[in-house]
Amino acid sequence: MEEGYIKYHLEWEYAPPLPQSEIEALNSWRKRMYDLGLIGHYDDLGVGYGNISQRCAPLRGDFVISGTQTGHLPDLTSAHYTVVTDYDILGNALWCRGPIRASSESLTHAAVYALSPIYQAVIHIHHRGLWERLLGKIPTTSPAVPYGTPEMAQEVLRLFRETDMVLGKIFVMAGHEEGIVAFGESLEAAGAVVKGVLKRFFAEKAMNAADQVWQEKGWTIKDEEEMSHRHLRTPYKPDSQ
Repeated sequence: MEEGYIKYHLEWEYAPPLPQSEIEALNSWRKRMYDLGLIGHYDDLGVGYGNISQRCAPLRGDFVISGTQTGHLPDLTSAHYTVVTDYDILGNALWCRGPIRASSESLTHAAVYALSPIYQAVIHIHHRGLWERLLGKIPTTSPAVPYGTPEMAQEVLRLFRETDMVLGKIFVMAGHEEGIVAFGESLEAAGAVVKGVLKRFFAEKAMNAADQVWQEKGWTIKDEEEMSHRHLRTPYKPDSQ
């Protein structure tokens, strides 16, 4: 896994951080993802994973994104975000301006924003179980395509053309272990996509665990009905005289 290493040609112009107020909402969502372990750091590998971005304004092409090698930080400030001012997907090049270099996955974010001006936010998360569960079952990029490359950006465009990706607003990166990307018309919408797939994932795990217990106990439908009635009864409490 090579998460965190920039593979495209980057032109970085240093600039002072944006006002904290301009990245407040973005930073709040990044903190939520970090607290859930969906953005973070592989301590054994010494690299970070996951990132988040937001279009600077509707109909504009530039966007704010978390900087490279920030995954290990629980709390970010405006000094950890930069503005991607331009990009060339086919040319494998990206331009950014800010106090830090753009994330290694910035080209993938750019490809999502290039799909339509209605998309305002992109959240790239990592989760082993969810990745394995969704792989090949929702729009999925080719396993031969690594992250942070023009080929990955082209894969995003292919999924847009050939699948129903715009309905779920989420895709899996088969060639980027554990990588999942959600997007939406706002940070709240993109966050809701992440929340939705996580809820379904954990609900399914709970159901599978219940089914396993059921089989181990050898319970029947009659047992289920008896347990249901027993647990729904209101305990009798006689009035004390």
